Amino acid sequence: MNRGGKSAGETGRVRVAVHAPDLLAGLGATAIIGADARLEVLSDTDLGSAEVIVTIGNSIGDAVFTFLRQVRSASTLQSPPRCVIVTDHFPVQVLMTAIECGMAALLPRRDLDGEHLVRTILAVSQGAGALPPRLQGSLLSRLERLQEELLAPNGLALSGLSDREREVLRLLADGHGTEEIAAELAYSESTVKNVLHRVMTRYGLHNRTHAVAFALRTGSI
Repeated sequence: MNRGGKSAGETGRVRVAVHAPDLLAGLGATAIIGADARLEVLSDTDLGSAEVIVTIGNSIGDAVFTFLRQVRSASTLQSPPRCVIVTDHFPVQVLMTAIECGMAALLPRRDLDGEHLVRTILAVSQGAGALPPRLQGSLLSRLERLQEELLAPNGLALSGLSDREREVLRLLADGHGTEEIAAELAYSESTVKNVLHRVMTRYGLHNRTHAVAFALRTGSI
């Protein structure tokens, strides 16, 4: 359920889409969010500009994930909206699907108060996340299995960089040029250049300095 307001360009507020199969829950959430001067509830026709999606329900299933995917795919923003899920029944089996659909925070519906919801929306809009400890543990375990069973055997890491790419970037960060890197790793100079080109193309990096900064920021080197 969604109710409209002025465009975010006019208000400068965080733009929020509210989704709730339960009419009363939707009305309540819309009233709470709309009452805060820092937030703006969007109409159904403005969902493409949503920065945060709030979905409220007794449980989470395919219908919710379908809605989240639709809103994110229709987003006109540089980064698709992140999601705050409010429910008392969240099976751990859907954790990865929810994250793929943009979930950044999970709040219990039964204990939710308006102030907590508003704080969470604002935090999520700034890149923060809020998951219960049980889900944090499950997520870390799944990432560890992904690294051990799929990525590592193929020379990859969670950062998305291969062993070869990390080695080239490490030497580049140490100040070595293409010729020196090629000699150190027993590669041809064209191989070194191709490795750097693939990394920069894959992640939209502008130059070698940007590539090194990316590798440092992600902890790859």
